Amino acid sequence: MVNLKPEWPAPSTVHSFVTTREGGVSLPPYESLNLGDHVGDTLEAVEFNRRLLRGQLPADPVWLEQVHGTFVSTPDNRSLLASRPIKADAAITNQANEVLVVLTADCLPIFFSNRAGNVVGLAHAGWRGLCAGILENTVTELLKLSPQSSPDELIVWMGPAIGPKAFEVGAEVYTAFINSGLGFPEDAFAPIASRPGKYFANLYALARARLSALGLQQIYGGNFCTFTDQKRFFSHRRDAISGRFASFIWFTQ
Repeated sequence: MVNLKPEWPAPSTVHSFVTTREGGVSLPPYESLNLGDHVGDTLEAVEFNRRLLRGQLPADPVWLEQVHGTFVSTPDNRSLLASRPIKADAAITNQANEVLVVLTADCLPIFFSNRAGNVVGLAHAGWRGLCAGILENTVTELLKLSPQSSPDELIVWMGPAIGPKAFEVGAEVYTAFINSGLGFPEDAFAPIASRPGKYFANLYALARARLSALGLQQIYGGNFCTFTDQKRFFSHRRDAISGRFASFIWFTQ
């Protein structure tokens, strides 16, 4: 099993990693460390793969039912909805050893920590979530848990996602970001000359622009491509039928 460690100056109390597709028991096309229980793999294989990871974690993770929305799971709303699946695309915590997790296979996992290392978060950001405000909502909730912090004190790492030369989108995606009313850099959408109305979208540039607009300055990562790195990462866009890898974060006292 080979995990990736985020390269960011988070405090030593913060622990985080991203799994790769290596080291599990799932059979093709999910080989081998598929952690998604909603993609057609056998539940037995997924549960075995999740148990393989449990020894690296201080507690069972807070698994989300991700829906490409903007809802953020917090300690308060988790306690109110304890008996229900958590339909959310981000999670935050100020509870030590509470393990947060998001699953991805092209969408962008984004890690958050405050400077003190006692509030952390994770967001699942595909283009729909980015456009609709998942990052804005996540930062808002993080600052509620860390009222002594300001946005420029938050630290962010952008994990493995589909790269800017592989993520082809239609005009409706470009138009959705234009209509969102929030600016983005010119290189966030590159027209494809041979395919009128098609663009290569840069999730990293779009996310960085949103985070910068919120006042965040310490933004790291953003140099992966799940589509081209077939050995390490699942990619739904590349394979259609695909597993999911996971991003984890927690903090210790």
